[in-house]
Amino acid sequence: MSIKSKAAVIRDNKLAQPYKTSKPLSIEEIIISPPLENEVLVQVKGAGLCHSDLSVINGSRVMPLPLVIGHEGAGEVVEVGSAVKDIKIGDHVSFQFSPSCGRCRRCLEGRPQVCELAAATKGKGQLMSGGSRLSDLDGNVLNHHTGVSCMSQYSVVDRGSVVVIDKSVNIQDAALFGCAVMTGVGAVINTARIRPGDSVAIIGLGGVGLNGIIGAKLGGAETIIAVDIDPSKFIRAKELGATHCFDSRNNDTIEEIRELTKGGVDFAIDLAGVIPAMNTAYELIRYGGAVVTAGLSPINTQFSFNHSDLVAQEKSILGSYMGSCVPVRDVPRFLNLFQQGRLPVDKLIDGKITFDDLNEGFDKLSNGEVVRQILMPNA
Repeated sequence: MSIKSKAAVIRDNKLAQPYKTSKPLSIEEIIISPPLENEVLVQVKGAGLCHSDLSVINGSRVMPLPLVIGHEGAGEVVEVGSAVKDIKIGDHVSFQFSPSCGRCRRCLEGRPQVCELAAATKGKGQLMSGGSRLSDLDGNVLNHHTGVSCMSQYSVVDRGSVVVIDKSVNIQDAALFGCAVMTGVGAVINTARIRPGDSVAIIGLGGVGLNGIIGAKLGGAETIIAVDIDPSKFIRAKELGATHCFDSRNNDTIEEIRELTKGGVDFAIDLAGVIPAMNTAYELIRYGGAVVTAGLSPINTQFSFNHSDLVAQEKSILGSYMGSCVPVRDVPRFLNLFQQGRLPVDKLIDGKITFDDLNEGFDKLSNGEVVRQILMPNA
């Protein structure tokens, strides 16, 4: 049967900051239809505030509105569809925002994170089985955010949108693993495939970027260079493994990094999602080096490079969606590394908030005052 749930709904993506005043996210009671045969209903225990959410709020990435926001989180399963046999009520799960059909060309070649069916349904604000399970109290359809919509007390999702996790893991900490950890650590470990002794520049030190620092240390990089426009982030970057830090606003930064690394880094990883960061990344790589980008710039922005330079120096530019992760493989192994103390992502959490603080929380994120906050919708 359908249930009611308090949720964060965005209906207008043109409201200006401060969001504490304009309130782009309205906290509403919504109706959630029961899960279909291949879906599960989850009581959300924690949802991370991410720049990808912020890009929906400020309109830089267009999603179908009205929409129940939230794509990074964790919770406890409270109901399963009739065809779901490998998940049971009471299981703890981490959400991940790219379910897969298992049958399209991308899935068949072992790249479920870029499933073609998932991309099509997420773009429509729907679930994999088609349509929405969400509506407001007047019966109007609400769209799903990347098939997750976890800034809600409850969320109904495709079975493929969750990964069962060990109950020994703190479930609020686990919220970060469905986006920030997979994207940042995965970009370094899976997409770049760094090796011990490599030099790596991480550009952009938000939640994803700091996970990139952690991933570079985990992978054995010898030189880990943190680059950002905000030097206040350098203290945390060094605590997590950065060997050097540079302010990208300094006109000499690229020259100084190239001198430090004797010609450039092996890998420059853009985790900022803005074109200036991509330009910096390309300028930083050596002969035979690679740019990896997991940052999502606003729609229709363009990045250009010197084609002759790309060929003559055999450079590479690689896109990394969701850290090139296979969630059912990577979320458990990253959680194991977290429990061993080798992925200290809990150090990125700056606070836990309720719905009352959510709009202000996005002000803090936009202003660079915090890395990650965890919304506890059932608190």
